[in-house]
Amino acid sequence: MSTYPVSVKGVLRAPTGEVVLLLNEREAWELPGGRIELGESSTECLAREIAEELNLRVEVGAPIDTYLFEVVPGKHVFIATYNCTLVGAFAPVVSHEHKRLGLFAPDALPMNLPGGYRASIAVACGASVQPV
Repeated sequence: MSTYPVSVKGVLRAPTGEVVLLLNEREAWELPGGRIELGESSTECLAREIAEELNLRVEVGAPIDTYLFEVVPGKHVFIATYNCTLVGAFAPVVSHEHKRLGLFAPDALPMNLPGGYRASIAVACGASVQPV
């Protein structure tokens, strides 16, 4: 039986309504978030990861979706996505973990955004996003 690492990701919108995405080392956009550490809940993990990756405080809301994602051929990660709300000022600082920050209108997401993230954004934004 196979087991898979778990990654918790958040759909976060800037005050202007754009979705916050991060460009990773594979040149793909992704939602902020990361792996759960021993002793923390999925929501604690996501709040910590967003603070580490973007220097932002968030309130983690309801779960959106879960699915198995093939990151690279033969390597799968179990993804859980949550709706997030900004707490405080929006002054993101991108950590060393990502190449850059991108702000995208929900109906104008980049092509190099995996389908699972795209679907979670559609749910969080009231289905205003069309999956590719």
